[in-house]
Amino acid sequence: MTNKENLREIILDILLEINREEQYSHLAIRGALERYQYLPKQDRAFITRVCEGTIEYMLQIDYIINRFSKVKVSKMKPVIQNILRSGVYQLRWMDAVPDSAVCNEAVKLAQKKGFYSLKGFVNGVLRNIARNKQSIPFPGKDQPAEYLSVKYSMPAWLVEKWLLELGFEQTERTLEQFLKESRTSVYLRGSESVREETLAGLKRQGVTAEPAPYVNGAYYISGYNYLPAVEAFQEGRLHVQDVSSMIAGEAAGFQKDSFVLDLCAAPGGKSLYAADKLCGTGMVEARDLTERKVALIEENIERCRAENMRAVRSDATVLDKSMIGRADTVIADVPCSGLGVIGRKTDIKYKMTPEKISELVKLQRRILTNAVQYIKPGGTLIFSTCTICRRENEENVKWLLENFELEAESLDAFLCEELHSETTAEGYLQLLPGVHKTDGFFAARLRKKGK
Repeated sequence: MTNKENLREIILDILLEINREEQYSHLAIRGALERYQYLPKQDRAFITRVCEGTIEYMLQIDYIINRFSKVKVSKMKPVIQNILRSGVYQLRWMDAVPDSAVCNEAVKLAQKKGFYSLKGFVNGVLRNIARNKQSIPFPGKDQPAEYLSVKYSMPAWLVEKWLLELGFEQTERTLEQFLKESRTSVYLRGSESVREETLAGLKRQGVTAEPAPYVNGAYYISGYNYLPAVEAFQEGRLHVQDVSSMIAGEAAGFQKDSFVLDLCAAPGGKSLYAADKLCGTGMVEARDLTERKVALIEENIERCRAENMRAVRSDATVLDKSMIGRADTVIADVPCSGLGVIGRKTDIKYKMTPEKISELVKLQRRILTNAVQYIKPGGTLIFSTCTICRRENEENVKWLLENFELEAESLDAFLCEELHSETTAEGYLQLLPGVHKTDGFFAARLRKKGK
């Protein structure tokens, strides 16, 4: 059995890789677990929880440390910084770990890493926090931006942006949802009778499937250890896709025998959804930029036996003259800031900046300019993102309508009544975690004028 000091050293190394070397957290954690795959399951779970929790709550943790330390977190050595951060996470969110053990092991780790002179500092800060953890003074609602930023560990610039765009109530509901565990949603392919067979097969394997909201055929699944080992997945009866992404597919209203072009398709969820809705007719061409992404699409095509779908490597920012005016429907799920999926990808909130959003908008408009040219007169553009950002969403729709022969079409004929709103009547929908039972997602339906 590995002792806890060694586990905490592994945790420290992971946090340093994430915070000092700017590695993505899921990659750093996965890499460490692969190196220490011989560890007992309980130890691996401890490593994962402390690392994920420390990263998710890092801004609140830093706020707490700064309340009890004369040296601000930003001025600390990275090793001390991250020993304290993981210690505070354990003190505040892991009741099963004794406070004394957290403090003692942090002191030992600081000493082991060569910071003997700072072991008293580490001990003092953590013990002070432990004594006062039930009475830490946090910002009040009279300071809405600071209150939300600290409570939900969200960068202040993002909170201020959403307060302006969404208001306080919707912003808080969304931030609260980001900190809750995300569920795995899947789309069950085929007719109702085929879905019933799939559900029966999942039940035989001990997999629980519950209907998800808004979309017929959408389910939440749980009770499995490894998805590729689930028979229904192996047989291509289902594919993993968030309900929000399925809603974008619903908005397209795919017609049999159509030619559908998906410009930024990997790993292929929307394309598979389209192929299924076409009932084996027509063709869905799923494109993406790199060989690796195209290979992911091809794997899904093969697994799902989607004969009316093909994968093509293509740069969406470069006009393909051979495709001009050919598509009945173009799906442009463009690269975006990803602010709607922070609940699944915590790093986004720390890595995204207003400057990066400005660059992304330029990229999006290059892709959309080409996308419009590929649509037949009378055909449909489905523009979507997985973000909550007016510049990337509503302002892009406005730009499209002002610069191209397009008109917005109501989504109400394609979506369930529960999703109908003033904006769906105007041709677009912004989904918000905590407000809707989905990730944050945006979808718009635009028709190319002419016949």
